[in-house]
Amino acid sequence: MGVGVGLGIAELPFSSAKAFWQWVELCEEGGVDSIWQIDRMVSREPFLECMSTMAALAGATKKLKFGMNVASVGLRDPLMLAKECATIDFLSDGRLLPAFGIGNAAAPVWKATGRPTKARGKRTNEAIELIQRLWREDSVTFDGEFYQYTDACISPKPVQSKIPFWLGGSSPAAIRRTARYGTGWLAGLETPQIVAPVIEGIKVAAKEAGRPIDADHFGAAFPFRFGDGKDDATRRQVVAFEKRTKRDARDYFAIGGTEEVIEKLRSFVAAGAFKFVLRPIGNSNEEMMAHTRLLIDEVLPAVYADGFEALAQS
Repeated sequence: MGVGVGLGIAELPFSSAKAFWQWVELCEEGGVDSIWQIDRMVSREPFLECMSTMAALAGATKKLKFGMNVASVGLRDPLMLAKECATIDFLSDGRLLPAFGIGNAAAPVWKATGRPTKARGKRTNEAIELIQRLWREDSVTFDGEFYQYTDACISPKPVQSKIPFWLGGSSPAAIRRTARYGTGWLAGLETPQIVAPVIEGIKVAAKEAGRPIDADHFGAAFPFRFGDGKDDATRRQVVAFEKRTKRDARDYFAIGGTEEVIEKLRSFVAAGAFKFVLRPIGNSNEEMMAHTRLLIDEVLPAVYADGFEALAQS
């Protein structure tokens, strides 16, 4: 099966743009599959905006793929989002990995901008349909509850003739949405125990919808840290995760050595995930680089040498 290990960031862990681009260069040269940026628009902590980050990566790299984990469609205009994605895919010669969600109802952006969270799922469904049609059709007319388009068209289209369309979320509505529109599914804060039934539910729903999703188009994300995890950055992330999710961080984080990271990968593979977004935890530019190098040097060779099917059975 096609497998891939990418790296992602949430809160900006670098002190400068120069440090960020040094990390990107390390990922490009080290054989990392892709880079992913979480979407957080309103925050006192520093977060890069995901779409402009994808555009910057398109110009700064040659091989790396990149995606947003995940862009909140419920907060964005579908025409603009479709145009942005098509432009980035065109300029990168087909390296964009679009991933979308409805937007977390608890995110501060809703209150800050006065937008209602009610019906954001229906709004997202309409927007997703519009985005997909704008990518493949020369004239789009649409009369929905939230959007009304007449003869809308974008050009250039995405370079990828079958551009990926990954979706996130683990609710019953998210499962139905992925089965109806998605070409893949990417977990966010879900542990392996939660991922397994979600993936199975999507597979069943997609088959019933007559559009089965490839078995290796299911992904998971988790943070990792080489060491004992007693550093400030890891403790902050663990506390924030457990407060937000009410779950045990040990089920989600990979903390320890190479084997601990590989074991966490094994647990997600056993749950049905084959694409990964791993988030290094670092207290400084130097630590981010060091943990990324360790992953490149010790984890990636072991994973790709064994193959994920063997990894799941070991």
